[in-house]
Amino acid sequence: MLRLLKSGFFTSIQDEGRFGYLDKGVPVSGFMDSFSATKINLLLENEPNAALMEMTMTGPTIEFEAPTYICLGGAEISVTLNNNPIQHYKIHKVEAGDILSYGRLKKGFRNYLAVKDGFKTDSILMSRSQYFPVTIKNCLSDRAEVPYDGVSIFEPKISEIKVDSFLDETILEVSKGPEFEQLHDKQLERLFAGEFNVAKENNRMAYQLADTIEGHQLTMLTSATLPGTVQLTPSGRLIILMKDGQTTGGYPRILQLSDKAISVLAQKKFGDAIAFKLLRA
Repeated sequence: MLRLLKSGFFTSIQDEGRFGYLDKGVPVSGFMDSFSATKINLLLENEPNAALMEMTMTGPTIEFEAPTYICLGGAEISVTLNNNPIQHYKIHKVEAGDILSYGRLKKGFRNYLAVKDGFKTDSILMSRSQYFPVTIKNCLSDRAEVPYDGVSIFEPKISEIKVDSFLDETILEVSKGPEFEQLHDKQLERLFAGEFNVAKENNRMAYQLADTIEGHQLTMLTSATLPGTVQLTPSGRLIILMKDGQTTGGYPRILQLSDKAISVLAQKKFGDAIAFKLLRA
């Protein structure tokens, strides 16, 4: 078990996600930045679906109650173990009573903490990912306790890796969405010729972009959406659905982000710039 002495801005438990329930209106959820989360699970030789702790913008202060091994990844945030700085993408052993503290955010937006064998919170609809109302809460609060299995001895095959950071990347690779062909030349030119800035309305459900393209008067039936679906509103605003995003929508679905692009966008915050690059079939 570990205890969150302070929970941070938005800290939650996530795994790969909750699949097979989109037709029931249940989002996939799961790691926002699967690129980073997968790497630290691999370092600890965890199952790919092992549950991690996802931190947004500011991280928690954590007290461990049993020995284990941990690994950090994702956004560059200063982190200390018993007041000693520790590295990302490197395995560290913790003992009962050790304190992990998050400090200043340097780059990116979301950080991940993995423990050996993953966190053991309740599995609901075959996933431990927090998403209200499927789970009781959508994030962890101060003094929350999170179970894990204590591990005293672990001899990893690889103790650390060097990761090519994508935190500075601004290009989002996309494919054509179902309504892409309804865009006219002026909209297409704006869509792919310049940058867009992330609006203040961004979270696990969706990212809105502050800049617009020319609007539309298209009407369509409510249709299925996925994480990474880019919707175009009548006013010309772009909404990019993320891991907790709605499962249907009535706006034209003009683009679909690649899995890597979702991870890139997940590390962006208000004011950051992005651009779209269309992948050729």
